Amino acid sequence: MHYVVMDLEWNQAMSSNSSVFNHLPIRLRGEIIEIGAVKLDENLRPAEEFQIDVKPVYFKRMHFKVKKLTGFDKERLSHGVLFPEALQQFREWCGDGVTFLTWGSDDQGILEQNIIIHDLDWDWIDSWVNLQGIYNLQTESDRSQKSLATAMEHFGIEQTRVAHDALGDAYNTALVCTHLDLEQGIRDYEAGKTAKAPKATYNADGPVPIEHVASESYPTKAEAFADESFTRPCCPLCGEKLNYSKWVNQGDQRYMTMGTCPEHDKLLVRLKFHKSDTGFWTITRMTYQATESMQTYYKAKAAHNRKHRRGGNRRKNLKTQPTA
Repeated sequence: MHYVVMDLEWNQAMSSNSSVFNHLPIRLRGEIIEIGAVKLDENLRPAEEFQIDVKPVYFKRMHFKVKKLTGFDKERLSHGVLFPEALQQFREWCGDGVTFLTWGSDDQGILEQNIIIHDLDWDWIDSWVNLQGIYNLQTESDRSQKSLATAMEHFGIEQTRVAHDALGDAYNTALVCTHLDLEQGIRDYEAGKTAKAPKATYNADGPVPIEHVASESYPTKAEAFADESFTRPCCPLCGEKLNYSKWVNQGDQRYMTMGTCPEHDKLLVRLKFHKSDTGFWTITRMTYQATESMQTYYKAKAAHNRKHRRGGNRRKNLKTQPTA
């Protein structure tokens, strides 16, 4: 496991009444336009940096407040890369087993929504830590959310990077980390001791699995799918049987379904099939407490698949109609 301090900048819809906002499959609070990050070295000090501009495809018109705050304009974003490519570059830079450190919880929710709307994977993210809770505990502050500028002023950190820039804010947050007992703070965070900081493993606000397991090997994909002891598990939190919806094919050997637990409500179950060089199949299963975004996306994806199947059947029937 290693730590990456991450910050995002995002654009917003011009209003909640805009057509693009209301026709998306999920309620997208913000579309990412910049990713900035700083890795912490073995001494938990700022090290390697990452920055990339992201070209929006949904909220293409810059919201005037975002433009004023960040200085981003349409010209700069026209040279950005599309989000799937940006996320791939970021993922490769981060490596496996990454824990994201953020100032506040907004970045986690925004990244989740952008990953979901582009139908990408988030399973490479190990966990999230909101540094505001650690700061409040270790400085004996009240539970109110403190700005990054407040924390920098408290520790006497000079502002050397531009504020409201993803890399600048990530770097300044990394400097704040050097004034915290970060290792103890993360232990407290995971134990639920920090203000407004539940255990990351059971955080329903972000894409952190409550279960992540791999199957045995199967000679065929059909046999793997037929093993309902693995593909239709009980609730990992209480052991109760789940009522399942239909499986939805996401492509690239990925499938998802929604299960309902009498005690823990909606759970999203995702399967990723892997074929070995010997031809055998294994499955990675991830189970999540389903957020509203996940539930909405599942419904939209299932509806799209049904429409696609109906269209395929109509085309097939037309081909079989006798001609005059």
